[in-house]
Amino acid sequence: MSTQTPVSPQKTPKTGTVAQSHSFVAELLRRARGRYLSPLASLALFVVMFTAIVLRYDFASPTQVFLNLLVDNAHLIVLAVGMTFVILTGGIDLSVGSVVALSTVIVATALQDGWPAPLAVGAVLVVGPLLGLLMGLVIEYFDVQPFIVTLAGMFLARGLCYVISVDTLPIKDPLLRRFGLNYVYLYEDKFIRWTVVIALAVVVIVAYILHQTRFGRTVYAVGGNRQSAQLMGLNASRARVSVYAISGFCAALAGLLLAVQKLSGYSLNGIGMELDAIAAAVIGGVLLSGGVGFVFGSLIGVLVLGTIQTFVTAENLDSYWTRIMTGVLLLVFVLVQRLVVRKPG
Repeated sequence: MSTQTPVSPQKTPKTGTVAQSHSFVAELLRRARGRYLSPLASLALFVVMFTAIVLRYDFASPTQVFLNLLVDNAHLIVLAVGMTFVILTGGIDLSVGSVVALSTVIVATALQDGWPAPLAVGAVLVVGPLLGLLMGLVIEYFDVQPFIVTLAGMFLARGLCYVISVDTLPIKDPLLRRFGLNYVYLYEDKFIRWTVVIALAVVVIVAYILHQTRFGRTVYAVGGNRQSAQLMGLNASRARVSVYAISGFCAALAGLLLAVQKLSGYSLNGIGMELDAIAAAVIGGVLLSGGVGFVFGSLIGVLVLGTIQTFVTAENLDSYWTRIMTGVLLLVFVLVQRLVVRKPG
């Protein structure tokens, strides 16, 4: 009579649990190696750079130095947020710097002509999205490359600035001056400005839209694979047009923030700012081919660029060093994306 050795019932569950744990860890590592690597690298770079600068120059209040980064770059944060939308679909928007300048000129001119501040601000917030909408329609329905269309939009917006005024136009409206000059005290003597409050609110709202709404998921899907998005029943055409209108709105809002920060409008504002917005998005981990990236990564990218500017100012270097260092960082992060980042499967 043969006997069989009973199999312990505890071995299979343990093996399964261990396998599941390994699978979970592998998935986390895969994601960290993919879409999260570039923003995490950007965050680590910012922390290292900011810490090194604080230790080197022994600032009296490192916290206020960080807050000043937000104050000085509030308009660029909003601009980078709009650029993130466009790049996520695989596009580009070269017109935003000129739209920033056009917004400052429009609001300053309207105020000088006696318009009420709310009406002048409203006019700016209509012109920007309208220009973006027109470019998006041309890109989508005439199948023209975004680079060409937005380049034309850049020339158009800059030319309109010169048509309206070539001089610096001061903003004397009491409401906008209070908005631009008043501090928002956080605790003790630490402060920001209202422009920062608006910029951070835009970041939070856009993060919610991108990650918690059907439109946001459509934007990611279109950037990842447009044909697959259409097969899933998503309206790729509407999403692609909408992101350019959103970028135009963000550019107009960024122009308003810059105008109240400088309390003036000038046709030469925003020259090269579209490149700063693209650089901030890419350094923050937004993949240029589309479908991968986070709006908070773009925020980190802006902080990295602001830290570079702080270093150049503290070292009393010529301003071109800011461009040199930004170019080197941009190239490094593009190489990181090329070699390591993979689109999620």
